[in-house]
Amino acid sequence: MMTETLQTSRRDEMIDITRKVASIVAREGIQNGLAVVYCPHTTAGITIQENADPDVKHDILMRLNEVYPWEHPKYRHAEGNTASHLKALTTGTSQTIVINSGKLVLGTWQGIYFCEFDGPRSREYHVKLING
Repeated sequence: MMTETLQTSRRDEMIDITRKVASIVAREGIQNGLAVVYCPHTTAGITIQENADPDVKHDILMRLNEVYPWEHPKYRHAEGNTASHLKALTTGTSQTIVINSGKLVLGTWQGIYFCEFDGPRSREYHVKLING
């Protein structure tokens, strides 16, 4: 298992990590199998989404902020970041990507994103490659 670190710069952001994951696959020489990308944080997530038009990221984050506003009179969590937990619940903590002929099998417009919902922070994610 490989652990990667990154520094986020905003409260909410989606960081494209596709190239980094692809480089790990290439470096490890996996030809066929699976790549599991996992986020060990409760206020961040991993998703696969369009990576061609940056407006998609904007629209996703905008809508998540509408559905889960930062402040709500009924939130009770003492740290004040309930919205971050809800957003992470929505995106999920991991994605599994098929590896075929040494390449990640992603659609033409797909990318792998680390989703920050409580930044800025130093974060990490794990990549587990399964040969087969």
